Amino acid sequence: MTRQTPTLEDVARAAGVSRATVSRVVNGIRNVDPAIQDVVREAIRNTGYTPNRAARSLVTKRAETIALVVSGAGDESESEQNAFAARVLADPFFGRVVSGVVGFLRPRSMYPVLMFAETEKARGEVLSYLRHSSADGALIFSTHAEDPLPTLLAEEDLPCVLFARPLVSTPVTYVDVAHRDGARLAAEHLLARGCRRVATVTGPLNLPAAQDRLAGFRDTLARHGHPYIPIAEGGFTTESGTAAMGRLLMEHPDIDGVFAANDLMALGVVQTLLATGRRVPEDVAVIGFDDSNVAAVCRPPLTTIRQPMEEMAATMARLLQEQIEGTLSEPTSVIFDAELVVRASA
Repeated sequence: MTRQTPTLEDVARAAGVSRATVSRVVNGIRNVDPAIQDVVREAIRNTGYTPNRAARSLVTKRAETIALVVSGAGDESESEQNAFAARVLADPFFGRVVSGVVGFLRPRSMYPVLMFAETEKARGEVLSYLRHSSADGALIFSTHAEDPLPTLLAEEDLPCVLFARPLVSTPVTYVDVAHRDGARLAAEHLLARGCRRVATVTGPLNLPAAQDRLAGFRDTLARHGHPYIPIAEGGFTTESGTAAMGRLLMEHPDIDGVFAANDLMALGVVQTLLATGRRVPEDVAVIGFDDSNVAAVCRPPLTTIRQPMEEMAATMARLLQEQIEGTLSEPTSVIFDAELVVRASA
């Protein structure tokens, strides 16, 4: 026998409420007591009920879809666009973002649509997608400081939330981490270990996050009597961390501590140090930034600065939902605290 698909009536019986109350909870109508909402959601889980998206959209006048946009600023060839997408999907940072977004959206019967906007044409497609209500709003992850998409969305008053503070002042809601504070924690930890000849591998210095991490690290060391630190710029990839550490060792072979501005670069730093016969952390201590899965699989396991990516991504989704529902009418920002996670590399 074929099992019947659960209905609103089944949920109502399981929850002990009326069909109308279940409908209001399913459709996100807010005039339902929070305790009753919890009971109804539990009944939905227990019965396995799945809302009819088409019917729900007629009630809510919404697509129930969120655009998850990875955006750049270039006009790359098709092969370069494919390579860009492959790099993003392979990055552990992005996996944590998706986990946080989906974790927030799924219980609310909302769904993400992944879009790439690294060219002018692709940005136009994102804008058209949102203008025609194919998605209710967008979560934007910019990979380039000169990305015009946040400004374009703000100019058209389309609901959106940006990950990380934009370089250009734009009236757009964003979520970020306290980069300078995180870098300060890294500097203080290296100094507490007795490191005296420290260096840093930065991210691309046209990005606010990389600028802030460098500034926080330098400022803290200056306060402790270290007026100069060697710097090598990287690109937030393992390969760039490897190359940057090679350059630093050529010019400053006596380095005894390194702060890399993300875990992927820190992995490259560790690999270069080990390949040149240096022990980590006995000869050179290494600290990364992110607390991604790379930190756990690195050998030795990587001391790093944690940014709570899943929470940050879920907060982005919440702020976007509030824009869509009209409860958030002005741009705002939410800044999360960074946290030192000590492992074996420092």
